[in-house]
Amino acid sequence: MSYQQEYQASIEDPQAFWADKAKLVSWYKEPENILSVDENGIHRWFADGEMNTCYMALDYHIENGRGDQLALIYDSPVTDQKKTFTYTQLRDEVALCAGMLKQYGVEKGDRVILYLPMIPEAVIAMLACARLGAIHSVVFGGFAPPELAVRLDDATPKVVLTASCGIEITRVIEYKPLVDEAIRLASHKPQTCIVYQRPQASAAMQAGRDIDWQEALQSAQPADCVPVKGTDLLYILYTSGTTGKPKGVVRENGGHAVALKYSMDAIYDMQPGEVFWAASDVGWVVGHSYIVYAPLLHGCTTVLYEGKPIMTPDAGAFWRVISEYNVKALFTAPTAFRAIKKEDPEGKLAAKYDLSCLKTIFAAGERLDPPTYDWLCDTFKVPVLDHWWQTETGWAIAANMHGLESMPVKPGSSTVPVPGFKIAILDDKGKQLDANTQGYISIELPLPPSCLTSIWGDVERFKKSYLETYPGYFVTGDGGYFDEDGYLFIMGRVDDVINVAGHRLSTGEMEEVLGRHPMVAECAVIGRYDDLKGQMPMGFVVLKNTDDDSPDNAQIVSELISLVRQEIGAVAAFKEALIVARLPKTRSGKILRKTLRCIADGEPYTVPSTIDDPASLDEIKAQLGK
Repeated sequence: MSYQQEYQASIEDPQAFWADKAKLVSWYKEPENILSVDENGIHRWFADGEMNTCYMALDYHIENGRGDQLALIYDSPVTDQKKTFTYTQLRDEVALCAGMLKQYGVEKGDRVILYLPMIPEAVIAMLACARLGAIHSVVFGGFAPPELAVRLDDATPKVVLTASCGIEITRVIEYKPLVDEAIRLASHKPQTCIVYQRPQASAAMQAGRDIDWQEALQSAQPADCVPVKGTDLLYILYTSGTTGKPKGVVRENGGHAVALKYSMDAIYDMQPGEVFWAASDVGWVVGHSYIVYAPLLHGCTTVLYEGKPIMTPDAGAFWRVISEYNVKALFTAPTAFRAIKKEDPEGKLAAKYDLSCLKTIFAAGERLDPPTYDWLCDTFKVPVLDHWWQTETGWAIAANMHGLESMPVKPGSSTVPVPGFKIAILDDKGKQLDANTQGYISIELPLPPSCLTSIWGDVERFKKSYLETYPGYFVTGDGGYFDEDGYLFIMGRVDDVINVAGHRLSTGEMEEVLGRHPMVAECAVIGRYDDLKGQMPMGFVVLKNTDDDSPDNAQIVSELISLVRQEIGAVAAFKEALIVARLPKTRSGKILRKTLRCIADGEPYTVPSTIDDPASLDEIKAQLGK
């Protein structure tokens, strides 16, 4: 079937389309109620189906002869460790971990927070939660204690799973003190904290709460899969909200399994038994979907890499992994490729390896800029395919459907809508716009399977954030346009969430942190363009009037950078703050952030007629040398 036929089928009769795709996974009880509407007016998929995601990802393949096939490859250049797990070995590890959680009271519907580095135990723990019908919430190891504390209070987990440390290139980051501080800050106190001790650091244990992971496994009994409904939750994953309070995106078991299984063939052209590598982190949605769940649901081998694209040990690290493990498809963020290109612009390190196994390179997480696209094409001579998706959807909204029909590439475009996603470009009033006209990218309801159906514990916030702006549509928060051929171009966020190396971060949250400094009167944070990371946060700060005629601006900037690092974490990459006399505002008091971003990026802009003080822009331009 061609892409157009497949897409039309998904739009004209979504229930029939997804009922057919649901047959691709193994249910305990196949769903008959394919699409329904719940008491909050939200569309739900496969409500009466019974299943278990861990069973679909592991046990099913073992029962069908894949027990001896590799399921997981762990490669850690930062610790010089490598380890592999067959489907049977991984299932046995997961069942034992589930038994460990069970003996500490974890049951179906309970929440478990994972604050872990990129080690096999992270994958094992996620699948173990799924095996029990528990809801996991993975928190990226780079987040600071206040960020973890907010998630503890929101998810109210029964258990926290952590490790003694993570490793950033050559630097050991002790996790346990961060977890201890987060629990101290949080109102909700988890009953148990299970700690995996790594040889690079030994964590101090708190009697009565902390449990040694390896010791706990010794007394555990393997746990069986617990049946859940298709609409029962698999996980909560927090994403930045414009208010500074993160949003707990919820993912349901049934729709998630069906969509991800379908995507592995239709988008990525992967077949069972082949090796797929998503070079991401399990703390982000890409890691959830395409390190852990999708490859295993599809019977592939997945790679878990604890390292960087450069410096572990060099810019040939990715190519070594691809060659060594016979990787067919690589999926990572453009920022990784830009880092490699910066270190090895002629691709000399890649030439050292046999990369004949690599058939496709996929990019997502941020826009794949044309220069990086051209470099990848010239260097590797394989299809380079951009695609666009969000934490909220869990899989691609627009892509080049490589497994259905390989379409011509237009650099800068994520190609066409994925089957199930009826995308519209709307203006301020909700009117559909013509081709080549920029507007708000929205998706007509119902959303296809795998997309969020609420915000954890706050369905009204879900409706307000995504559904109320344009009735009948889900608002993505991104702006863009279709060209005359139906290709979608994403132009960036329309709110204050910025994209730093594929990580969505709230500038509003950074502003809250900067505002806590005793010398700061007001501030604004924008995402300026960065040719390596896509965007980098930049702060504009107005100081309070004091008796000190010449405050030490350099010292204040240093303190502000440290404050953001302490409160949000190094992942924020906040390294620039400019002290200004005043911020440009409208007469109603709205800070002109978009104008500031244009100035910082050297882009043309129009001075709004509503500006209160045009001279403020001239002063900032002069300071930036623009």
